Amino acid sequence: MESDQTAQENSPWHAGEIALQNTVGAVARMDMMGRKFLRDHLIEQHRDFYEQLPFAVFGTVDADDMVWASPRAGLPGFLTAPDPTHLHVDAWLDPADPASAGLAPGRGVAMIGIEPWTRRRNRVNGRIERADDGGFTIAVEESFGNCPQYIQRRAPQFTRDPAMPSPAAPDRLGALDDAARTLITITDSFYVASYADTATGRRVDVSHRGGRPGFLRVDEQGVITIPDFAGNQFFNTLGNIHQTGKAGVVFIDWTSGDLLQISGDAEVVLESPEIAAFTGAQRLWRLRPRAILRRPAGLPLTWQFTDDPWSPALARTGTWAEAQARLDASGSGEGG
Repeated sequence: MESDQTAQENSPWHAGEIALQNTVGAVARMDMMGRKFLRDHLIEQHRDFYEQLPFAVFGTVDADDMVWASPRAGLPGFLTAPDPTHLHVDAWLDPADPASAGLAPGRGVAMIGIEPWTRRRNRVNGRIERADDGGFTIAVEESFGNCPQYIQRRAPQFTRDPAMPSPAAPDRLGALDDAARTLITITDSFYVASYADTATGRRVDVSHRGGRPGFLRVDEQGVITIPDFAGNQFFNTLGNIHQTGKAGVVFIDWTSGDLLQISGDAEVVLESPEIAAFTGAQRLWRLRPRAILRRPAGLPLTWQFTDDPWSPALARTGTWAEAQARLDASGSGEGG
């Protein structure tokens, strides 16, 4: 009989992902799904999809193992797949962006290509093969698609030439200020980067998260609590957090293109009265900021809702205000 260690080594998933899959009794099913849907190359449909996008979001890890999520924009065609195992990104390495430190040859990198106005999204994880003034090239190690759940329909408009840097200097924050807290607690979408060190090397991932405005909570200490809703049970993000205890997030101000990038310590919460109180939550995760950067007009795009903007999946989810009311009524007193 195959040992647990051997089975894990042969699995398409790493130990952290398997640990989370085990909590929902999905290890065997996800092993089969992973072998079917995780590819080591880009299929033609994904290659065509990336080449029509005006932006994508990347995940990197710097030399201090700080995790960063960062959107990059360009005129459609700035992402090109010259062959099934490479993706080239024609975007300069902005020194104001902390994610740029992780875009060096040999380092792990992740990308989510997302088209909010159609709710399409696909992901690539791999390694930087080349980086210079002409952009950077990703050697593809994992490629897979995602479902359209929790994505709000928005259409972008460029506010400047994407090759031009923001005219405003970035602002490093010692803690989340009122403006940052407001952006987080009113948002309906953000992106999260994470990583895990495995037997085959460092695997970086970046993912989208969406919910009703109010689905994120920031406590007095600045810790952000996020509900985890029903998904594909890959557990890329939470499996990585389980392994390393780290994550990075980016919030976009859709009306201005301002960016709020946060890197810090993360944990997965599997048992808490808050989970039962929050409609749709199957578990929680928390992020304690260690580094915070505000980049005014960091993204040369603004966004407008399109027709029928809200994801139908949001009907099955709640907010922290609703969850807190249930906790108060039950007398548990948790939350804040």
